[in-house]
Amino acid sequence: MDNKLSENIEEYLEVLYRYGNKDKHVSTTKISKVLGIAPGSVTGMLKKLALNKYIDYEPYKGAILTNKGLKIARKITRKHRILEKFLSNVLNITDKNLHEEACKMEHSLSDEAERAMCLILEHPDICPDGKLIPACDFNFSNCEECQSNEEIIEIGARNHNLIPISQLLENDKGEVAFIRGDSTILPKLITWNIAIGSKIHLENKVNENNTIKVNVNGEEIEITPEISNNIFIKVDPE
Repeated sequence: MDNKLSENIEEYLEVLYRYGNKDKHVSTTKISKVLGIAPGSVTGMLKKLALNKYIDYEPYKGAILTNKGLKIARKITRKHRILEKFLSNVLNITDKNLHEEACKMEHSLSDEAERAMCLILEHPDICPDGKLIPACDFNFSNCEECQSNEEIIEIGARNHNLIPISQLLENDKGEVAFIRGDSTILPKLITWNIAIGSKIHLENKVNENNTIKVNVNGEEIEITPEISNNIFIKVDPE
C-alpha cells in the first residue's frame, strides 16, 4: 500500500476502532451496514488490510485491529472528533450536521491544523456527543510542552500506542506516557503519586462509586472518570 493511505482504507480502520477497538472483532455484516458497501467488497478489503498487517481477519468472525492499524485508526478518529468539537464550539455548526461535516474534512486535515484546533479548544477530552478524543500523536509528555513548542516539524511522533486508563482492560499493566490537560490537573495527580513513568495496573474497571481502581507504583487508589480519560498508558505487551 502507498505510504499515504486512501480515504477508503482510513474509513475501514475508523469503523473497526469505533465498534471494536482492539478488544473485539467486528463482523463483515456490521462493516457493510455502516459503510454502505456490499459484503463481498468488504471481505475483499479486509483480506487486503490483513495482508498488510493493519488488521487480523477471520472468516465468519470478522476483523480486529492490530497495533499497526490501531495507531492509524486512533489518529483519524482523533481528527474527526477534534473537528466535531471545533465545528460545534467555534463555528456553531448544528449538532445534526457535525458528523457529516467532520467526515468530509478529517482525511485532509493536516497535523499542524489538528494541533492548532486542539490548542484553541484547550486540549478537549470528549467530542460533542460524549465520545473520548484519543491522545495526539506528537511526542509530548503533557499539554504544557505542546503549548511551549512552536515548530511542529521539530516535535516528532510517538512510536507506540497510548491508551487512557478509562479504556484499559482489567489486569492491563503499563506506564504513564502522556498526561492531557493544563496545570490544574497536575496537583491532583501529585496527591496520587502519578507522573510520567509511573507504573499502572488496572485492577477493577468500575466500582460502586463510579471510579476506577488502579494500582500505582504498588499503591491502590481510585481515580475519577474525568481524570482517567486524561492519563494515557503505554501498555506492556502480553
